[in-house]
Amino acid sequence: MSIPYQIVVCGSLVPDPLQTLEPVSNPAGPALKNELMLPAVLDPWAGHALFEAAHLAKQHPGSKVWLVTIGPRAKLQQVMMIVAQKVPFELVALDGPASGFAESAEIAAALAEAIQAIPGLDRSRLLLFGGWESASRGAGTTMQMVGERLGITDQFQGVDQLTITPDGSLRVLERVEGGKHQVSLCTGLPALLGWATGNLPEPPNNPQVGMLNMRTVMPALQRAKPVKIANDGVAFASVALPKQRRDTRIVKDLSTDDIAREIVEWIGKD
Repeated sequence: MSIPYQIVVCGSLVPDPLQTLEPVSNPAGPALKNELMLPAVLDPWAGHALFEAAHLAKQHPGSKVWLVTIGPRAKLQQVMMIVAQKVPFELVALDGPASGFAESAEIAAALAEAIQAIPGLDRSRLLLFGGWESASRGAGTTMQMVGERLGITDQFQGVDQLTITPDGSLRVLERVEGGKHQVSLCTGLPALLGWATGNLPEPPNNPQVGMLNMRTVMPALQRAKPVKIANDGVAFASVALPKQRRDTRIVKDLSTDDIAREIVEWIGKD
């Protein structure tokens, strides 16, 4: 049984991983040095979710994909010029901070509100996709809270594969400890899937897809609703890069227990 799905993908912008990131403190709170000058990309985990969503929509005619994202409008425009060439989607943009220092609870509230405002959304056909983790907000809690605010109780995190069975049920492979997967079956919608890496490669650029997407992307950016993330009640004592230290010592004929003991002692010094 094939039904047209409505797939909403939540994703944020992050600085290009190839850039050197240096945290700084300012009167408004912690931030990244020269943050506005850093090139941005779509969060890699959200990218996997978007590619999986587009693949699923292609397999089920009539399905539609939305990308709901928060970020500075100028940065969103830069990133969407690239992402729009990958897969078909409709953009729902929010003009707000993309900083990794933003509280995931407030980000989740803004995303849930934007999703609820999507016209014609049918919960009986709704799949909510997003990254299990994030390259900026690595708390791994944002998607869970978005689902809870939308009343979606069937949630799967660390998803590597989704298969639609002949009766329309969802067969989900979730990562568990020991390099194994937990197999779950979901017989009803809506459902939330927090994606890990998935199984699909990054799609090649397709200028035709890009041109079709940009017809809706640019108007969506122009009407992007401003979102203020206050981070009320959150205080940062300090922000700093991790310390880099290397102590090398060459010793022969040391037992495994002695090596382990020294490693534990070295870690305990921090």
